[in-house]
Amino acid sequence: MNRVVLVTGAASGLGWALSRAFLAVGDKVVLVDRDEQLLQQRQQECGEPGRIRTCVCDVTEQQQLASLIAEVDSHFGRLDVLVNNAGITHRSPAADTNAAVLKKVMAVDWQGPVELTLLALPMLKRSGGQIICIGSMAGWMPVPGRAAYCAAKSALAQFFEVLRLEVAADGVAVLMVYPSFLDTPIEKNALGHDGGRAKHSRSTVGNIRSAEWMAEKIIGAMNQRRPWLFPDGLSAFASILWRVWPSLYMRLIRRRFASELQR
Repeated sequence: MNRVVLVTGAASGLGWALSRAFLAVGDKVVLVDRDEQLLQQRQQECGEPGRIRTCVCDVTEQQQLASLIAEVDSHFGRLDVLVNNAGITHRSPAADTNAAVLKKVMAVDWQGPVELTLLALPMLKRSGGQIICIGSMAGWMPVPGRAAYCAAKSALAQFFEVLRLEVAADGVAVLMVYPSFLDTPIEKNALGHDGGRAKHSRSTVGNIRSAEWMAEKIIGAMNQRRPWLFPDGLSAFASILWRVWPSLYMRLIRRRFASELQR
């Protein structure tokens, strides 16, 4: 399709699955990640030197984000799709979690996508492009042991729903994606209460889907310029249950995530 697509958190998990899906249909892809070594590996695997560009960038550093957008503009001269995928989570009760962990999760999951999008907006307005944000059902309903993650994804949803209203007249579309549990490194790299790696395994609800399954759903929704994607029926039902019968939801989620409440 010859679009220029920028994907954050592109070296692994959902970001890598999306990058491959875009390349498969003929798009040019800017792979953005903090892991320089893994980015180099991905570039070699792709074997598409003319259609791929890798950029090492920390999405919490505004100057790096500004340099990233300047490089995309200089190299490609346009941007058609921005995928805010980079993310981090934690598994720890809120009261026991170091404040630095809370700040880091909010910086990666909310501040980074917001600042990058605002920097990219002029290019997206010129192309009538699209913004894709990888949210979470945790942004719609409380999940024990994920207070900062839930807060960040909730803030992400609210910000981009407002932005959707404000940029519609400019021809820019916003797709909010709300997956539940995916088999990606984000949970394997989840932070614990002290900022180290979380020591206990995660609790889940429903099926754990693959990154490739999710990427296919996202590409389909994007091509239709849909505003929202709820790919998992069970999670969508849970979000409705939280709104119409919150006491029942709390009982069920407390039971299912009992291990997350342990101190």
